[in-house]
Amino acid sequence: MEWLFPDPPNQADVRARLFNADGSEAEISGNGTRCVAAHWVSEHGGEQVLVRTGAGIKRCVLNGRKGQRFSFETDMGEPEVGEPFPIKLAFGEIKGTPVSMGNPHFVIFQEEFAPGWQAEAAEVGRHHDFKYSINVELVRIKNKHSAEARFFERGVGETQSSGTGSCASAVAAIASGRCTSPVEVIAPGGVQTVRWEGNVFLRGEAQLVCRGEFFI
Repeated sequence: MEWLFPDPPNQADVRARLFNADGSEAEISGNGTRCVAAHWVSEHGGEQVLVRTGAGIKRCVLNGRKGQRFSFETDMGEPEVGEPFPIKLAFGEIKGTPVSMGNPHFVIFQEEFAPGWQAEAAEVGRHHDFKYSINVELVRIKNKHSAEARFFERGVGETQSSGTGSCASAVAAIASGRCTSPVEVIAPGGVQTVRWEGNVFLRGEAQLVCRGEFFI
C-alpha cells in the first residue's frame, strides 16, 4: 500500500510511503512507484512525475497511455552489486548475488523453478546473514536479453511481480555475463524491461482499475 503526501522540500511532485502486508515499511517499490506516477498523471496530467521514495527521488517518464493504462520508464538509480556468496540452508548450500536497488535483494540463478520453491526462498529471506531479512529472486536465463523470475519479498511473501526485483535480477544477470542490457524480465504478473546504463531504467505498465474513499 502506498500512502501519498505533499513533498515539503518541493523537489518532487509527490512523496510516497510504502507499507507491506505485515505492516512493515519498505524503502521502495518499483511497481508501486509506477502506480503512483499513473495516479498522478491521471489527476494532474504531464509527461513525467518525480516521486520521492524512501530510496530517493525517482523520475517516471510517460511513454504511452491508452485510457487508464499507462506505460512509464522509471530511473531507478545506480545499483550496488556485491560478489556472489554461498549460504547454508537446512536443505543444503545455495549461492546468490547481493544487489541493492535502494532495498536489498539476493538473486539466485537456477535451471528450473522447483515445486515448493517458496519454502526455499523464505528460508533464504530470513537467513541470519541478512540482518533485516532480504528480498529473494530466483532467476532462469532464457537468452542474452530475456530471463524468467520468481519473487519472494520481505513482509509479503510470494508476489506475482516486482519492479525492484526485476531490476536486481537483470543487474545480476548482466554483471555475471549471463545477459546483456536491455533485459526482459518475465514474471507471472507480466513482463518488464530493464536497461542498465550507469543508472538502471525500468519500463512497465500500470493500470488504474478503481477509485474509492475511506475515512480515518
